[in-house]
This record gives sequence, C-alpha cells and structure tokens, in this order.
Amino acid sequence: ARLPTVMTYAYQVKRRHFDKKSMYFHPIDPTQSTAESILNAIRPDRVFTDEEAKLLDICMMIHAEHGGGNNSTFTTRVLSSTGTDIYSTIAAAIGSLKGPRHGGANHRVMMMMRELMANVKDWEDEDEVSAYLEKILRGEACDHTGLIYGIGHAVYTLSDPRAVILKKRAAKLAQERGMLDEFRLFERVEKLAPRVFAKVTGKKKVMCANVDFYSGLVYKMLNIPPDLYTPLFAVSRIAGWCAHRMEEMTTCGRIIRPAYRSLTKNVPYVPIGERKE
Repeated sequence: ARLPTVMTYAYQVKRRHFDKKSMYFHPIDPTQSTAESILNAIRPDRVFTDEEAKLLDICMMIHAEHGGGNNSTFTTRVLSSTGTDIYSTIAAAIGSLKGPRHGGANHRVMMMMRELMANVKDWEDEDEVSAYLEKILRGEACDHTGLIYGIGHAVYTLSDPRAVILKKRAAKLAQERGMLDEFRLFERVEKLAPRVFAKVTGKKKVMCANVDFYSGLVYKMLNIPPDLYTPLFAVSRIAGWCAHRMEEMTTCGRIIRPAYRSLTKNVPYVPIGERKE
C-alpha cells in the first residue's frame, strides 16, 4: 500500500540529486485513490482531471496481474517457495521487472517511435513508414537489434485485450491533447509491422500490438515522466505478486526447482597453466 508513496518520493529525490531540479513533496490525501495520489504527488501544481485519474487507474488495473508465467511473477513464486520473507520476495520481483526485456518494453517502444518520427518525413505515407520499419527489422536503424518493439506477444496473436483497451482510451485522449497525428502514426505502425515482418523474414506470422505498444503513449499524454514508466509497472503489479505469493505459501509445499539442461559441449579438462587464450 505504501509503494506508490515510496515511488513518488524516490522520484523527487532523483530529480533533486541527479537532475538538479526542484524537489517537492505534497501532503498525501488519504481520501484519494492510488491513481489520484500518484498524479497529486508528481505534478507541481497538483492539478489533474477525473478523466486523467480514471485512465491511470485503468492502466494500473491492466498491469496488476498477468498470470504466473511472466518473469517477475515467476520470480515471486520461486522465492516464495523457499519460505523467504515478503520483503526479499518483492525486492527480487522488482529486480526482475527492472530488466529492459521485461519492465522496460514501453521505454523501447517510445524510443523507437521517436526515431521513426524524426526520420520519416510524411507520417501518413505508408510506403515511407514501411521502408523505415524494414530498416529497423534489418538492424539498420533505431538501436540495431532488428526488433520492432511493442508488436508481437508470446501468448497473444490475434489481439492483446490489454492493448485493445489502452488503444481505445489513447484515441480519446489524443483527440483532447491535440496529438491525433502521433496516435495515428502508432496505429499505422501497428497495421504495417506484420506485413513488413513477413516481407523481410519470409515468415507469415499472426502478430498484434501488445500492452507496451500503447502504454508509453498514454503515459506521455498524461505527462508522466519516463523515469516512472517501469516503477508504475511495479506499483501496479505488486497486487498480482502478493496474490501469487499467498497462493504459493498456502497451497504449495515444495520448493520450485525448474529443470535445466546445459547446451554446452563436453570438452577435455585442461589445467589452467596449459590453457590458451
């Protein structure tokens, strides 16, 4: 329950000591919801609308739980199975979420879209957008990983229901914020990415936008600092972590030990003094 406050206070300290900006601590209003409390804490003037708070609340609910297979929740399960305390368990889950392949996905979506917006002159030209997406997939643009971030999911193919909800809300907010051009570019990338993937790889794969594709845009329109994207994920997901921990502690009596098979080859032992670099 105190994690949102810890997050917002830590952010203020970071602003002061690392960004050399003003640090401000607003009093907590116990009558506010978690979403309202967060917006109250991170905005200098403490002003926000009911619609903004409702949208942030929806974002947090969407991120609160997603089964036991995601990395941070599985981490929670594994540590809980050892009988360790909840502080160690949640710290490990946060450590998992800190990894850019897990909790930093929407950061990378926004980075990719900034690159695309800077390099594509006509955002409405599907051929030009597709050409840049091809460069990304070939590792010639963006961060050179060959990945289009926010597209595709390990479980969902036709659609990610979380992304569907966020997209609908993002469209409405973009209209209000005068950011429809940017939102429509996101839509265009969502539409074109599967085609470009098939063209570049030769593989026809059913792909959809995942929850990370639109969440960063929603946070941007809510004026939430990028530094808080992943911490917000943790604040939301702690409800799911705690639920999984309670289930693990009450219904499972064995330590989790996943099967492991080494993929390295057996080689003869060579004494250290005889080894070559």
